[in-house]
Amino acid sequence: MAEIIPFERIEQRIYFIRGKKVMLDRDLAELYGVPTKRLNEQVARNSKRFLDDFMFQLNSEECLNLKSQFATSSWGGIRKPPLAFTENGVAMLSGILNSNRAIAVNIQIMRTFTKLRELMSLNKDIFQRLNRHDAHLAKHDKEISNVFDAIQSIMELPITLRRKPKPMGFKTKKDV
Repeated sequence: MAEIIPFERIEQRIYFIRGKKVMLDRDLAELYGVPTKRLNEQVARNSKRFLDDFMFQLNSEECLNLKSQFATSSWGGIRKPPLAFTENGVAMLSGILNSNRAIAVNIQIMRTFTKLRELMSLNKDIFQRLNRHDAHLAKHDKEISNVFDAIQSIMELPITLRRKPKPMGFKTKKDV
């Protein structure tokens, strides 16, 4: 089946809220091609399917934070904060929205979540390597700083206290 909604379009609608990747009811409704009100009605009729770890309602602070991420607010006059669906909640929507479009969109959303998980796993390995290199470089920075501090303290000593280098090729009385 051909991709009806590009990965990027779905990815842009996945937010990180309360430590979870979620999609908002209005975005899901748009992707499914139904009004947000109808999507929320179906969720309310099937409330037993949507446990707290599948779906939650944003609080006012989260709404303000989310609104600040958009240059212009398209929220108009919403009366209540949006619902946020986790990956499991989106999967549960497939059981209550049965149109062909809803099924196809749901498959694309599930694939997007899977792809994001894979990308995060790859990035995790890269970040771990970078952290190891950073620690290694920090150790070198400290050692170089110690060398510069030692040189600076030697430079601050009076000339009479500094060691005078021995002339090359000549022996002194002490050397004989």
